Amino acid sequence: MEPLLRLNSFAEHLGSLIDSAADRSFADADISDESFEGLALELFRLQVAANPCYRRLIEYSEIDPILVASWREIPCVPTAAFKELDMTSLPEDSRPYVFRSSGTTQSNRGKHFHFDASLALYEKSLLAWFRHHVIRGLGNDSSLCIMTPSARSVPESSLVHMFDVVRRAGGFRSAEFYGDVSIDGGWGLPVERLVLALVEWCRAGVPVLLVGTAFNFVQLLDGLTERGERLVLPAGSRLLETGGYKGRTRELAKGDLYREICVALGVSSDQIVSEYGMSELSSQAYDHCIGTDLDASVPRRFRFTPWSRGLVVSPETGLEVGLGETGLIQVFDLANVWSVMAIQTEDLGVRHRDGIELLGRAELAEAKGCSLMPKL
Repeated sequence: MEPLLRLNSFAEHLGSLIDSAADRSFADADISDESFEGLALELFRLQVAANPCYRRLIEYSEIDPILVASWREIPCVPTAAFKELDMTSLPEDSRPYVFRSSGTTQSNRGKHFHFDASLALYEKSLLAWFRHHVIRGLGNDSSLCIMTPSARSVPESSLVHMFDVVRRAGGFRSAEFYGDVSIDGGWGLPVERLVLALVEWCRAGVPVLLVGTAFNFVQLLDGLTERGERLVLPAGSRLLETGGYKGRTRELAKGDLYREICVALGVSSDQIVSEYGMSELSSQAYDHCIGTDLDASVPRRFRFTPWSRGLVVSPETGLEVGLGETGLIQVFDLANVWSVMAIQTEDLGVRHRDGIELLGRAELAEAKGCSLMPKL
């Protein structure tokens, strides 16, 4: 069977596993460590065969795919590689969609190519984990307020596509994008319009699901301060924050941001969940499940889907660090069927038994990532 056909078959099987896990509300071991091991090794070898750039990286590293015995040994591709190489198994004439990494310039941005089947798997993966952490228990009489530009305005943003998938999935009284795009390509937020909508929902007692980036929330907070106004979102409301400032607003430490949000919007910290994702991945991680207890005395930990794994490794040795130690985050995402499943991020994290504590971007991370790549 041709490599691409085998990848398609793998994706169909994984989609069934995701559906089964979601149907059981992710009870027990949805994809056991043993099952993940087998799936990861199978996908790794398929990707080496089908993805020309990945194969050349593996050959450059003098690694024999047959001798790789554990998913922890699968060579990771730095996110910087997606800026320089077409890291995909899809032929050039079969890449109708592309997600690009965020950045302050339009040049040298990472590219993650998609086609209909990969988008369908991406959407299945994101919806299952999003519903479990963010929407569970939220009634149909609620409003989805998205603080980013629309998917039509920024079609190459994986984050906005994710929000649009949630919007199109339905289950809300109303669902609307409130952001816009400036002439220079920057994302803006017409705060006045958003505040008017939030005030309306507060008066009507309609729960709100408010989603956006960290700088979206800072824009909203500053707008409320300028108006001298505070809100109390209706009971059942919840907020999703995705990180990221890009120098467009004042920057706040996560704890300070959440404290300001709680005061300005009349919510508690357990109504806020943070998402960790990137354009190079097809699955996301969350640091809290709305409706469950949250211990405010310990740092939040991000948990990946049952069909992905996160490692924290030493930048010097590449080996997993000990519990409580800091290193670079690696993500092994089975839903990345047609690109590469093993991604070396540029983020620092602390390893814990129950997840990864995110510290932020590593200094000079891109330079280190680029140094791992041969001149292809």
